[in-house]
Amino acid sequence: MAEIYPFRGVHYHQSLTGQRSMVICPPYDIITPQLQQELYLRSEYNSVRLEFGRELPQDTVTHNRYTRAIATLEQWLKQGILEVDEVPAIYLHDHYFTHQGREYKRRGIVVRVRLEEWDRMVVRPHEGTIAEAKNDRLSLLRALQANTSPILALFEDQEQPISSLLAIQERSQPLIHLSDIDGESHIVWAITEPEVVHRISSSLAEQPLYLADGHHRYESALAYQRERRGSASSVPGDEAFNFVMMTLVDFSDPGLIILPPHRLVRGLSRQTLNELTAKLEVFFEITELPLSRPGVWQQADDLLAETNGVRLILFGLSAECLFVLRLRNLAAVSQMMPYFHSELYKRLDVSIVDHIVLEKLLTVVGDKEKTTLAYSYDRLDAVNRVLAQDYQLALLLSPVKAATIKAIADAGDRMPRKSTYFYPKLPAGLIFNRLL
Repeated sequence: MAEIYPFRGVHYHQSLTGQRSMVICPPYDIITPQLQQELYLRSEYNSVRLEFGRELPQDTVTHNRYTRAIATLEQWLKQGILEVDEVPAIYLHDHYFTHQGREYKRRGIVVRVRLEEWDRMVVRPHEGTIAEAKNDRLSLLRALQANTSPILALFEDQEQPISSLLAIQERSQPLIHLSDIDGESHIVWAITEPEVVHRISSSLAEQPLYLADGHHRYESALAYQRERRGSASSVPGDEAFNFVMMTLVDFSDPGLIILPPHRLVRGLSRQTLNELTAKLEVFFEITELPLSRPGVWQQADDLLAETNGVRLILFGLSAECLFVLRLRNLAAVSQMMPYFHSELYKRLDVSIVDHIVLEKLLTVVGDKEKTTLAYSYDRLDAVNRVLAQDYQLALLLSPVKAATIKAIADAGDRMPRKSTYFYPKLPAGLIFNRLL
């Protein structure tokens, strides 16, 4: 099903850039204006200039952050700041990080994947997207003709044939070794032996790939492919624009951490807040969990982790306690959701929060979402932002399991936007993929 290929990766030349740890950056979608400024100051070669460059007041149609990105890329290639590997490779990437006091390693392989339209079910999405982010990534693709950060996708390594091959490859000399970058480390090997590359590609060819992070980038790559095909003089086939760079991770990888995107809400009237409890009681059994109780957060985590029924936690109606919401009647709630969604979709915590609590009870819909809704991936941070009166309510969710993501994608459905957060994000700047 999926077509996997090696490619001639572009990466920083260590002898020219000094410590390469100063030149990688997060992907565009988590770069805040403050972080963007910090990355610009961190190094004159930081890849933020390609991944998510500054917008300037004097920008025009012909001179903007996209045109600056391609000028920068060409300059760095000419100066030798960036180098292109001579031999196509599959890149083995070990990503080390810490989460909640525990150390993890997430192993992925960076490859070129042939773009496939959604209806072919070769590459399967699991959540929705927004137009604004897709337009930004498409504009960057048009200018740069390169993938600056990989899409994260999942696969099943049943009986571990790929894992066994990779374990042998890690004994060789790494291509890149970056330590202690904002608490994370990266080791990258280039796998070039044709037989090994063939065995990896063949093992993946019989199964679909599941998009984990990077839906906007994939949809932008599809749009770019259609544009290029429309202007091509010959029948397209293996041109570089028919492919996109992905990092593939096994579903069973112990470093595959999925965080819940808790919802934060503001801009609600006093009347709406006063009426909320009564409206919630129509759908949920409500119990209070005092914040002063010893071990309250462990108890909250245990409640959210339970699998017998839907449980949500609301904070904001009182500064002294959490409200635990237990869904009364799933069937009744399911009927209030869009009919075209699967039954699995209708049972998800995030679906119930978005469709019932946010849309039906709080009327947070349409353009109102942009000003009233935000996301946090840490429950204490979410609560603290309410306590600081930056937001009025926090809706705390349980994390979605990888098996649920697979089931939703296999059903041809998509979760609501911002349903998952794969932690940590894959960085930009380790390996680039040119579409030339």
